[in-house]
Amino acid sequence: MKTIAVLTSGGDTPGMNTAIRAVYKMGVHLGYNVLGVYHGYEGLMTGKIARLTDQDMEDTVDRGGTLLRTARSEIFRTAQGRKHAMKVIEAYQIDGLFVIGGDGSLSGARELSKLGLPVMGLPGTIDNDLAYTDYTIGFDTAVNSVANEISKIRDTMRSHDRVGVIEVMGRACGDIALHAGVAGGADYILVPEVDPVAGYEKACNTLIGNKLRGKLTSIVVIAEGAGGANDFCEYVRDHSDLDIRPIVLGYTQRGGTPSSFDRVIASRMGAHAVKAFDRGAVNRAVGIRHNEIYDVDLTEALEMPRRFDRQMYELNEILAHF
Repeated sequence: MKTIAVLTSGGDTPGMNTAIRAVYKMGVHLGYNVLGVYHGYEGLMTGKIARLTDQDMEDTVDRGGTLLRTARSEIFRTAQGRKHAMKVIEAYQIDGLFVIGGDGSLSGARELSKLGLPVMGLPGTIDNDLAYTDYTIGFDTAVNSVANEISKIRDTMRSHDRVGVIEVMGRACGDIALHAGVAGGADYILVPEVDPVAGYEKACNTLIGNKLRGKLTSIVVIAEGAGGANDFCEYVRDHSDLDIRPIVLGYTQRGGTPSSFDRVIASRMGAHAVKAFDRGAVNRAVGIRHNEIYDVDLTEALEMPRRFDRQMYELNEILAHF
């Protein structure tokens, strides 16, 4: 019986447990012994590895976070650390490793593949910043969470005739801000893909114009990579008399029950990864394109340039026009 192992790495994201469950279930179905690596690459380094069971999978499909836990490992980033990880892998007789995580996590998997370990990558990150897949596991849940918060914050801002600036995650990718902003009817969206200097000026002028036309309450959604809520609020205060307040959502975006969409794609991706591995397609990244689950060479996946949806960004300017 061959042995495969699964780990989660980087930031936790809703749907990771669903993906773990799918890897386990399909693995057992195809006759594999399935191990769980606890605490990501750090756990791989220290041998925090155990065989998964049906009991481990109970009530996991709708649970947020990751039952395998996650951690970052500085030692694993070194060549010596990865060689040590390979010794642990050999000791546990692991024939293949399934990694659920973002860009850094899948890059770690690629480094292990260069040392001879067959790997499979699954996109687990709320940022949606992996170019090879239309959606990453957890992104839809995060967008829904932010959209719900926008509605709540707007109620309070309206009660006080204030402008609310909601900061969401996204250091290099503004997809959460963009999608949640459109879904929540934001008056302006600020993302790292658009020049922040020009963006700040245009957003500020929009808010001033809204007030002059009688709209006293506005909502701005800003990605952390576009400077953050506090910086933008300071800019607006320096250039207007608007009553403006920053709201940083933080980790609330990562937690909670995964959406049905995230559960479905996580299930499909996890199962596809094991079936691809079983037929000999290794060192691949699993994703979704046009609602079809597929796999692509891991290095090719990581090197694809990401495209920002400028059409949606410009659409929001039209929809938000007052």
